[in-house]
Amino acid sequence: MRKLLFATLVVVFVLLIIYLPPGSLAALQHYQAQFSAWHHQHPLQTAFAFFVIYVLITTLSIPGATLLTLLAGSQFGLIQGTVLVALAATCGATLAMLISRYLLRHWVQQRFAAPMSAINRGMEREGLYYLFALRLTPVFPFFLINLLMGLTSVNTLRYFAVSLVGMLPAIVVYLNAGRELSQLRTLSDILSPGMMLMFILLGLLPLVSRRIVRLLRKS
Repeated sequence: MRKLLFATLVVVFVLLIIYLPPGSLAALQHYQAQFSAWHHQHPLQTAFAFFVIYVLITTLSIPGATLLTLLAGSQFGLIQGTVLVALAATCGATLAMLISRYLLRHWVQQRFAAPMSAINRGMEREGLYYLFALRLTPVFPFFLINLLMGLTSVNTLRYFAVSLVGMLPAIVVYLNAGRELSQLRTLSDILSPGMMLMFILLGLLPLVSRRIVRLLRKS
């Protein structure tokens, strides 16, 4: 099912690029150039603003984190982007978990009783390895993991550390995708080696992640 979903997304993306109205790609490049210019003039302010916005989005479970990760790849590069996104995503996830634990406990218990039972069984059986597996190959949506983990007894610092490590592979792959997308200059670039590698990495990510989880559980 996930393979079919990924293939569908790739086809949709390619069709969107191919059938963009005339001038659309140029317009996107223009906005990207403007953002890049502002970033070069105010690097610290840009990084700080990006960090704060990313933390707020993940804390409040607002859609858009993936797009921000792609943007980080195009503007901050792989190293700085990894530091920014990994810390921001983990801070947001931890804040969401704490909000669930101390403010929304009753609502989460009533609203998500079924998945909460699965989370409790997983944590009792595997402990932090289960949290790591959820971050690496999320069975539940990102926001739901944060909310449900707030109802467990997981230590906050351990939650932060395991979430950070577990999310790193996906973050790096999406940052690389953003970097490749930012280098599109013509529609023919969609078939460049870099873009093809990006699609391959996105496709391999869930497969490799599941393999890592299996190996860890066996060990």
